[in-house]
Parts: sequence; structure tokens; C-alpha cells
Amino acid sequence: MKRLFISTLILATSIMSNAQNPTKLTAAPSDIKQTAGRAQLGDFAPKFAELNDDVLFGEVWSRTDKLALRDRSIVTVTALVASGIIDSSLKYHLQEAKKNGVTRTEIAEILTQVAFYAGWPKAWGAFRQALEVWTDSTEAADARAQHERELIFPIGAPNSAYAQYFIGNSYLAPVSTEQVQFFNVTFEPRCRNNWHVHRSSEGGGQMLVGVAGRGWYQEEGKPAVEILPGTVIHIPANVKHWHGAAADSWFSHLAFEIPGKDTSNEWLEPVSDEEYDNLR
Repeated sequence: MKRLFISTLILATSIMSNAQNPTKLTAAPSDIKQTAGRAQLGDFAPKFAELNDDVLFGEVWSRTDKLALRDRSIVTVTALVASGIIDSSLKYHLQEAKKNGVTRTEIAEILTQVAFYAGWPKAWGAFRQALEVWTDSTEAADARAQHERELIFPIGAPNSAYAQYFIGNSYLAPVSTEQVQFFNVTFEPRCRNNWHVHRSSEGGGQMLVGVAGRGWYQEEGKPAVEILPGTVIHIPANVKHWHGAAADSWFSHLAFEIPGKDTSNEWLEPVSDEEYDNLR
């Protein structure tokens, strides 16, 4: 069973880490499609349109196995601002940078850094456009985006089916539904599930593996245990416990249900704010 679990985890990790993600390198070049050149200049300057669409984007930007899309966006924005190009071309690449995972906090730091080398007036012009592009962003969204970049697994969909058993918002993403079923569970800061028990007359229980951020696990009558990436928690059957995120961190763990006889999940009372705030 242990060998099967390890093999499945390695396989799933490999698959997910090689999936296209704008914030990470990909296993092979991506197929980036661009039509702006042909749409705007196809009749007037067909060769320029070809070089723009097929070479710059089709070949250079597609090399996501060499440099991630997010990093290419940062390089492009920096080069444009340094060159004094703060027109619609910059706005387009700022929009692409946001789409490729650059957060509001990061673009502010990038442009502040660039200002010392490219010049204050150029940075002011870039900031005006960045404010428009990131106008709907918040620090909370930045924190989530940063957490997603640390993950090799998706955050998934809101965990609405079990929301009644959680304080705060959680998210669930199936990773494997064959052989050994397991999920990536993500908690926003301060989110935790209720006290609960994995009932079983034989075998059973649960195993958690921390993958990103910082969280807590606690069994009734015992001190809480910090969960960091790589931390493995073995939860025996019929033991009352809870787990969730730290107050200042998003948190994700893999959850493995251990096969057993007569298994069920018993949800109990919430973890009170007083209990939670006493964690050290």
C-alpha cells in the first residue's frame, strides 16, 4: 500500500508539474497564437505581420520550456518602459502580464525598480496604465495568486458541498480518482474545518501531505502541529481532530482517505476563535 501511494503521488506530481501554467516552465514549448499583426497590417505589411505573429509570438513567446510566460511579460514590460513606449502597446503587455500571473503588488515593485534606471517620467506614465489594468485587484487576490504560484496542483473549485463544516473559504481539486483517490484541499487564511472523526471498525483514517503555505493539525487533547510543505500527517481512525490554515497564510494539503471497513466521517463542533487564536 505504501509503495502504491508513493508511485501514484510521483506520477500525479509529474503530470501536474508539466501542465501548462503561465507562472512556471512547461515540459515543452506552448502553442501561442497571435493574429494582431495580420489583422491590422496583413495587407499593408504582410512580412511584418508574419514576423510579429509567427516568429515573435509563435516561436519566441511559445518557448515556455525555457522561460515562463510570466517572466517574459516582466521582461517585455520593463523593456517597453525603459524605451519610453508607454502607449497602447504597453497597456496590452500589462494586461498580458496580469493574465500571466503578475500581481498588483509585483507590478508596483517592478515599475518602482525600473523608475531608477529608465527615468521618473516614464515610470509615471507606466503607473497610470498599470492602475487601470489592476484597478480591480486587491491584496487578498495578490496573496491567493502568490499561493497558486507555489502549487504544482490546482486550487480547484469552492468546496461548497462541505462549506457548512468549515469556517472560512476552502477549495477542492481532485488529483487522482483511480487506484488511490486523493484531493488537493486549499484553505484561505484562518480557514479551518470543524472537529471531526474518521470512523472505521478496521483500518481507515486519513493522511495529509502539506504542499504549499502553512497550516495546522490538532488531535483532541494534544498540542497543534504545524504543517509546512513536505509535512506528512498520519491521522488514525476514530480520533477527533481538525486541520486548516494559519492565520497569516494560504495553505494547501493533499488528503488521502485510507481504506477501511465500515468507514464514515463524523462532523462535530467548530474550532472556536478562542481555541484557534491560542495556537502558537
